[in-house]
Formats: sequence, structure tokens, C-alpha cells
Amino acid sequence: MEIHGLQKLTLLDFPGHTACTVFTGRCNFRCPFCQNASLVLRPESLAAIPEADVFAFLEKRKGLLDGVAVTGGEPTLQPDLADFLRRVKDLGFAVKLDTNGARPDVLRSLLAENLADYVAMDVKSSPAGYARCAGVSDKVLAPVEESIRLLETSGVDHEFRTTAVKGLHTPEDFAAIGLWLAGTDKYFIQSYADSGDILEPGMAAFSREELEELLAAVRTHIPHAQLRGVD
Repeated sequence: MEIHGLQKLTLLDFPGHTACTVFTGRCNFRCPFCQNASLVLRPESLAAIPEADVFAFLEKRKGLLDGVAVTGGEPTLQPDLADFLRRVKDLGFAVKLDTNGARPDVLRSLLAENLADYVAMDVKSSPAGYARCAGVSDKVLAPVEESIRLLETSGVDHEFRTTAVKGLHTPEDFAAIGLWLAGTDKYFIQSYADSGDILEPGMAAFSREELEELLAAVRTHIPHAQLRGVD
């Protein structure tokens, strides 16, 4: 698998677990606010981490870590993702998968084999704003919708989340997202932050008060929606 990063400890990425995070290269979206631009645009410029090194690390962390979060980039682009997750599970670790939902066929296969214990799916915007926020054509809406419904009926613990970016999102977008995801148990609005590796620099964050307004728009349909990453 194409691995370009390993965060050896996270208490935040995998809810309820002490975990490490594996970063895969490449993505099929071009979100202007992407915080891992190098992984998306120039993965070949980053040092590759052999799978053998990752599994040697995991062997030493048995009993100390209980989960592995796999993120990107977009992990479902990796042709050997299922093989990688099988090996992680065989070592006794729980798996959290981050995805943009653009490959529901891959997601369905992973869920059928119980290779993901928790899935976090990014919902980039409302249907009307999706193409702009994902940096792709609106043809992506159909597979994204399929992934949403797949997760909702899977029985696998999951969350949906949207990174709110000033100038790209409006309260109307979040009202539409709430309607789109109505009935979901876990939905988070994440505050944008500049990682220093942004695909299109110059993006801006909403204030706390503005985020509360976006949250209120969502809560019309998702009463338990929450803010995340807000001071």
C-alpha cells in the first residue's frame, strides 16, 4: 500500500481508542481547503513508508495501542487496502477508516468483510455546493449518496463530518446537509484550520459565533449535531 505518513499516537482520530494513524497517498477529489495537499498532488515527493515497517511498529505496540486509523489522501484508491486491513485486524487492532465516499463499491466490500470498525465519511457540502467544494464534477453526487445510504444501513459505527470554510459554505448549505443526512446519529461540523499544506491557500475559518449559526441550521434535522475542533 502507498503509505506516506505514520502518526504513532493519537487520542483524537479514533473515538474511544488509543490509536496510530496511517496516511495513504493520492485522492480523487481536489477540495480547495484540503489540509494534506502534498499527499493529494505530489505523493511521489514524500518519503514512502514500507508496509513492513508499519507492521513491525504495530507488533511492538500490541497492548499499548488498540486501534489503527487509516486516512489520506483517499484510502479506498489503494488496490491492496483490504489486504492491509486484514493484517491489521489479524494483529488484534480495531480499524477506523476515513473516506470521501466516492467509491461505494470498495466501501461495501470492506464492510461486508468486517474490515472497518468505525468509518468517518466527509460530506463536503450540500448537494448544490458539492462540485465546488470537492473540486470535481457533480457526477460524484451519485456515489457519495450511495455511500451515505450504505453506512446508514450497515450497522457499522460511523460518523459524517463537514469542514466549514468561509466563502465556500453558507447556512443554507448546512440546512441542506441536515435534510440530506436527517436521522443520522453522528454529524460534526469541523472548523477549518490552515495546516500549512493547503491545496489552495487563502481559505478562511468561520468565527465561533458563525459556526454556531451553521450548527443551528443543521440541528433542524440532526438534533445531536456537534461542533468539533472549536476553541
